[in-house]
Amino acid sequence: MTDSTKEASSVGESLTALRLHPFSALDLLRHSDLREKLIDLRLNGAPEHCSVEVRSLFGELASALDRKDVENAKVVVFGGGTGLSNIIGGDSRASIWARHPFHGLKEIFSRITSVVCVTDDGGSTGELLKDLPLPAIGDVRHVMLSSVRLGGLQRTYQVDFSQAQTIIAALSQLFNLRFSEQPSGPADLVAASGADMKAFPRSLSKYLLGLLDHLFIDARLRRVLARPHCLGNLLVAAAIYRQLPNYGEHRRPEESLWEAILVGLREIAERIGAERGCVYPCTPTSALLRVRYSNGVEITGENKSSTARRGFPIERVFVDFCGHPYIYPEVRQAIAEADIILLAPGSLYSSVIPVFQVPGLAQAVRDNRQALKILVANLWVQAGETDLTLADPERKFYVSDMIRAYERNIAGGTRDLFHEVLCLSLQDVPASVLQNYAVEGKVPIFLDKDVVRSQGYAPVECDIYSRRILRERNVIQHDPASLAQAVQTLYVGRELFDQASGGLAPTPTAASDGGEQGRRVSIPCKKHQLMNEKIAAWNFQDCGEAAGRHGRLRVALADILWKHYDIAPAHLATIAGVFCHDGGTWPRDQRYDNIFSFYAPEDGCLHIRREQFDDPSRLELPVLIAIGESLLGNYAAEKRMENVTHDGCVVGKKYHLLLTPEQERRCYFSSEQIDTFLRLARMTPVTVGRDYCRLVNGEEGFTPPGLLMGLMYAWYLENRLATHIEYKMSALRVPRSNLIPEQRRVVNRRGQLARFFREVVFP
Repeated sequence: MTDSTKEASSVGESLTALRLHPFSALDLLRHSDLREKLIDLRLNGAPEHCSVEVRSLFGELASALDRKDVENAKVVVFGGGTGLSNIIGGDSRASIWARHPFHGLKEIFSRITSVVCVTDDGGSTGELLKDLPLPAIGDVRHVMLSSVRLGGLQRTYQVDFSQAQTIIAALSQLFNLRFSEQPSGPADLVAASGADMKAFPRSLSKYLLGLLDHLFIDARLRRVLARPHCLGNLLVAAAIYRQLPNYGEHRRPEESLWEAILVGLREIAERIGAERGCVYPCTPTSALLRVRYSNGVEITGENKSSTARRGFPIERVFVDFCGHPYIYPEVRQAIAEADIILLAPGSLYSSVIPVFQVPGLAQAVRDNRQALKILVANLWVQAGETDLTLADPERKFYVSDMIRAYERNIAGGTRDLFHEVLCLSLQDVPASVLQNYAVEGKVPIFLDKDVVRSQGYAPVECDIYSRRILRERNVIQHDPASLAQAVQTLYVGRELFDQASGGLAPTPTAASDGGEQGRRVSIPCKKHQLMNEKIAAWNFQDCGEAAGRHGRLRVALADILWKHYDIAPAHLATIAGVFCHDGGTWPRDQRYDNIFSFYAPEDGCLHIRREQFDDPSRLELPVLIAIGESLLGNYAAEKRMENVTHDGCVVGKKYHLLLTPEQERRCYFSSEQIDTFLRLARMTPVTVGRDYCRLVNGEEGFTPPGLLMGLMYAWYLENRLATHIEYKMSALRVPRSNLIPEQRRVVNRRGQLARFFREVVFP
């Protein structure tokens, strides 16, 4: 009998002894499911008030579970930054992480491969994307630092526990340094971080200083130092670019970059004490997240979606790739050989789902038939993502809603991606803590066990939050050590659990068939460069020093175009410059609006009032409205408003619009698209493609098509900017009724308008 067989036998014998006990001793453990009972025993020990004999039996069972050798178990974990790094070895970005760095999955399972999402575009990662054709590496860096193991440091540098902790503390200071002023040299960065380079073994110190030097030597990297950054990201970038001395000479440029990313990540991971190949991007291809809400609006950018408050639940998410979405063969091999596959907690729509939208990854997981597959459920509702549900926008998220979201957004659904769902037991969280969270508007994601079971999955409720982090930071998050023990218990006892439950038989809900897929988009740094070139070519009139070559106005405009990635270069085709007006020379009649910007087709300029320039917080809206108006170009040959009278009394007005002949038109839209938009703007064609009019009752207000285009353009990109349109589009929130046909017509028209902007303006 092998040692493994003996260990499994001892666990089974201990369970049998407890089951045969006359008082059903297993019932003394909380929970009803055997999985939950054994995890509770591992985490909290034998229950109180049981006999010496039963306590002894429980002790033997816990020991048998603990003795099970998992050293050679191969683990693959999918996810984003904070959630994934936390369960691997703690949140390495937290200031207190270095006090307890050696815990979590990495200290129980030594053979872990993390596959990380690459759609982040905020913070330092977003700044890197402006200059380098890399995928988002911030989360990769985050997970890599959390993956540093005590054994790795001891094996590589022959250090004791105390020395290893000193190394970790210095690494944490160096990797987590954030700076906003351009450094003068490597010594400046080291001093700012406070890291003691003497704390590192000589070879590690030399390696890290070499990476710092490379930032200032490599012309491709020097420009990034002018932007605010996290130094850890730059160290990773330097490790990658040191592998690219002959970028693209012997193979296609993207293949050279893919190889450099692979080699650079392996090298830096091994040097800092993590396992070689412990972390991979889900794809080395640059990618962007695109979110569609239930009102039909889409926005691009993970960072933007995290702050958006559209007031509608998320319907779908897509990943748009900047080229071929390549998967490293090493990732495929790790998945195929995995004994345990984990889907880490994290932002629902911007961590695990984007990973499985990389073609081939989900199927690779399904093809592994022997692995234990676990979804680690999130703990809290996240504003903008899980605070609204498609099933019922009036209620919050349940665990079953998470599973449905995966079903909708992953081709093939969740079948064989996971079988068990590891959830926090809220009964173990102090009521006072939940009350405090409720006061702050934070709501837990509740486990609806019966529904999850009906979906075909085994819900496992257990005590896996960190009491230490709650004490030190007053937050509730997964405890890396407890979660690791829970995973180990599920792995050790998986055969016993299958016997107790009759085996898992997932019967998921209707799965996505793939349907609409992500699209191909420009590499962010190339688009950023192109947009800056367009701004540089604009003529700035009466804008003062702020419009100089590197002036504040040009920088502000570039920031606006970067923030709203959906703005296409083609949207700027008819723009020749920017004209600044003082209040006394403002040429527009303010009886109809106080929007202090417009596009003038006569000179091709965005005309903006000076006070909008002087306040950066006010500049974004007028710029976006004017850009939106510019899409119509010189479409209007004539616009006039006429009174409508009856018996000598003015009863309304008639707005008349005559279009410029098609052959003379300079416009973003085709004639058919202009006709569609004008009809959606409630203009009636008198002569299709040429003459349109609209009646306005009495003294009612009226938004002419040009202004509507500008307002809708700004609203679509950021609904909080255009409250007038937000008010109109709120009709989509009202439940449809057959009682008032006009209400249905209004809702349909609003929906078609949103679709027009999604499919025509921002395709």
